[in-house]
Amino acid sequence: MEDARVFGLRVRELRCWRGLSLRQAAGLAGLTFSFWGQIERGEKPVTSRPTLNAIANALRVHPTDLTGQPWTPQDVASGGTPAALVGIETALERYQLGMDPELPVRAWPEIAADLERLTYWDGDYAVMAELVPVLLGELQGAYVRLPQRRSEVLVGLMRAYASAIWTAKCLGGCGLPSLAARAVQQCAEALSDPIWLGYATYLRGDATGRLDRAGQYRRSVAAAQDLTSRLDCSDALQACGMLHLSAAWAGGAQADRDTMVTHLQEASALASRMDTEVGTWAHLWFGPTNVGIWKTSIALELGEPGQALRAAKTVHPDLLPSRGRQAMFWVEVGRALVVEKKTREQGVHLLARAERLAPQMVRHSAVVRDTVTNLLRQSPRDASGRELRGLAWRMGLAPIR
Repeated sequence: MEDARVFGLRVRELRCWRGLSLRQAAGLAGLTFSFWGQIERGEKPVTSRPTLNAIANALRVHPTDLTGQPWTPQDVASGGTPAALVGIETALERYQLGMDPELPVRAWPEIAADLERLTYWDGDYAVMAELVPVLLGELQGAYVRLPQRRSEVLVGLMRAYASAIWTAKCLGGCGLPSLAARAVQQCAEALSDPIWLGYATYLRGDATGRLDRAGQYRRSVAAAQDLTSRLDCSDALQACGMLHLSAAWAGGAQADRDTMVTHLQEASALASRMDTEVGTWAHLWFGPTNVGIWKTSIALELGEPGQALRAAKTVHPDLLPSRGRQAMFWVEVGRALVVEKKTREQGVHLLARAERLAPQMVRHSAVVRDTVTNLLRQSPRDASGRELRGLAWRMGLAPIR
């Protein structure tokens, strides 16, 4: 019963911290008053996952805050770096366009269904580790064996490689994003479509732009110019818009404010021509909402948190289908808010909100880890401090106290 006693003490501590009576907490969890009391006294162990989740939700904490088992980055199911990257790295090395890997290939509808699982990416690295290597092998086989579906297969390959890029970037897979980006370029060239060539250029900038901002800028502008005569096509318009956002980021990173502003204006003008707030082409979600997110991120990158917060006021992140994209928006707003002491607590709450949306992505984010580490040194032992320490504990940065 020792484990049950420790668990019960933790539940009681968190309930009191939240300012909830025993009856209020039990009601929020959908449990009886007496059952909750037995849990707090250590008389009733919690062995049911739904019950654990109900208690955690009532107390507004992660279940691991109750169990005392911290999130461990070494576990692939929790976002393990080595395990998640090994399969992806092997697939990038093993498979080449036009070479049949001689693997079983499922029926196309089954492959397409798994590709959809990549669409609304939320940084679930266990899913990425499982799906991406398998899909890359199958799609390379399908490219050879299903010539009637070649265009669909090439687009599918680009989507799978894009997932490899984003996973490797978040997990620190040095060199892998570049390999995947070049594979996307090869697929786009096989399609011979300027729109998908624009996609390849955008992804290359996202994958490796930090290594050569001037090159990212040149490529983005050239690819956008190739699309200017096609802007009556929604896909081309969205591709062109994303390329202008990439060019704006590259300009800002080179301290060229005029260039940055020019391309943000171009992207805004293109977004205003859309019939919807959020586009669906290539699952990049271009539109007014996404332009607002980029404005927020660029301002923060330039060290202008006030401007970032002003840009964020126009954004409606819930319109984005991607939980990961929503999460990173709240990360940016949270980081902007924690700069000032008077808004620090609100900023920490938003970091925690982002974590709930995409736990693995947020916990692996280098900027979040830096932000949390810095805040630990200055946050008082108030409500935000307690929430901050919980986040830090789950990131493996500090013990919970």
